[in-house]
Amino acid sequence: MNADPAELPEWLAEIPGEQPYPLLFSTVSGAHLYGFPSVDSDVDVRGVHVLPVEEVAGLRHGPQTLERTWTRDGVEVDLVTHDLAKFCRLLLGRNGYVLEQVLSPLVVTSSPAHEELAALAAGCVTRHHAHHYLGFARTQWRLFLKTQELKPLLYTFRVLATGTHLMRTGELEADLTHLYAYGPAYLPDLVAAKRSAEHGRAPSTMGLEADVERMTATLEQARDSSALPERAAAEEALHDLVVRVRLGRRRA
Repeated sequence: MNADPAELPEWLAEIPGEQPYPLLFSTVSGAHLYGFPSVDSDVDVRGVHVLPVEEVAGLRHGPQTLERTWTRDGVEVDLVTHDLAKFCRLLLGRNGYVLEQVLSPLVVTSSPAHEELAALAAGCVTRHHAHHYLGFARTQWRLFLKTQELKPLLYTFRVLATGTHLMRTGELEADLTHLYAYGPAYLPDLVAAKRSAEHGRAPSTMGLEADVERMTATLEQARDSSALPERAAAEEALHDLVVRVRLGRRRA
């Protein structure tokens, strides 16, 4: 597992073997990926499972999404996996969540097909991914106004910075600590505060709303001037990958 062992438990590597279907990949998302896990953060594991042919070709269809939450050694684990075909449809649907999952550097388990899927992900990125990040930011900002908790505030800044970087460069960067240049100077202080408590209240910081408005406008401008394409180019290649994996021609 390509992660900091001080932050993620070693037993995460056992999770793939405990699942009812083989996992094409599983990675860590959430606060650990975003660069601000707290001492009491749960661990969000996301990935892709592969349904056998008999569970997609007949009358009874296997689960397209599996969700499970449990606690081990005092750590809460939230596991969500999608069947490969559903995951690829989400990738083609301008979904930033799954894009971040397949490209997460915090890898629990991988496979040759995961590597192929990650390589194809670049062909799924369009300027319309900005809508995902703008919508996510609005939701988190409203949550912050309601709760005054630091977590949704950091999520707001994170998605605005990630979206802007994606629009400008075509590269996905989910770690806020690598994106400080896009936000206000007090972001490192907010990250430090979040790392000490998962549900702590946001410190009093002047100009929050103005900074969020500025970053929102920056993302909108980056979207409008982005050189990213209007449509994904990887649909045929993803279809081919799904067929090959489903039929066992490419080891999951």
